[in-house]
Amino acid sequence: MFNSVDEYLIKLKAALQGCDQATVQDALADAEDHLRTALSKVEESQPGADEAGSLASIIEDYGSPEEVASAYREIERRLPPAFAPAPPSPNRSLWVRFFGVVAEPRAWGALLYMIISLLTGILYFTWAVTGLSLSVGLIVLIIGLPFLLLFLLSVRGLALVEGRIVEALLGVRMPRRSLFVDKTKGFWARLKELVFSWLVWKSLLYMLLMLPLGVIYFTIFITLISLGLSLIALPIVQLYFSHIPLISINSIRYFVPLWTMPFWAMGGALVLLISMHFAKLLGRVQGSFAKLMLMGE
Repeated sequence: MFNSVDEYLIKLKAALQGCDQATVQDALADAEDHLRTALSKVEESQPGADEAGSLASIIEDYGSPEEVASAYREIERRLPPAFAPAPPSPNRSLWVRFFGVVAEPRAWGALLYMIISLLTGILYFTWAVTGLSLSVGLIVLIIGLPFLLLFLLSVRGLALVEGRIVEALLGVRMPRRSLFVDKTKGFWARLKELVFSWLVWKSLLYMLLMLPLGVIYFTIFITLISLGLSLIALPIVQLYFSHIPLISINSIRYFVPLWTMPFWAMGGALVLLISMHFAKLLGRVQGSFAKLMLMGE
């Protein structure tokens, strides 16, 4: 018998021990949303009804903490992130692991994330700075507080969107739903909850930091990809456009010797392979950073 929703949530959290923290957050948010919404409907239809008795009936339909935890574990086992890291194979040699990166979807996902991070970083930074500026500027007006509430809610929404991008491309399990918000609370209570929410301010800081990080990621990988493709294309260019030198400084013109052309192409392919390994490494770091900043308390 549970006397309150909070008691049920504590028990559910204990039952989920060992699961990914994003899974725990989703399970707690789902349970709290269901239980509190059902309780509010009972209160509306039967004013003064015993909360413990109503809660017991709701839990009987929803499931005990152990049953809910077992269901979530099964869901996580069946539906892991698309690009989640596979368990390492002890039979793969160093050479196979190095060249096999071209067949790893996670490497391609991380590379794509690094390239689009400039665009997402600009969008997040612009939204965060504009929202903060308008919130501070309008705070003295009657529309200032409602605007602040909407802006902070949008930050939580964008954090959820970024989490889905991170999970889809980097293979890091992120929350798939927002933290529970009690819609029965008044305007002031909800505003206070948002203003003092550590998750909102962490998410806002993440949005601001994604612009410099996006610039760094984009610059590094566009440079590496361009260098690799240029080295691969160099022998072809020299073969069909022999009058174009590799280097031309004043009167000094250097052409690629014919016998070195395969080495230039192999060097370009090596740069691309290293770029993909580097993308995987940075993707792992970025995923951990996103999990730290975009997870609830």
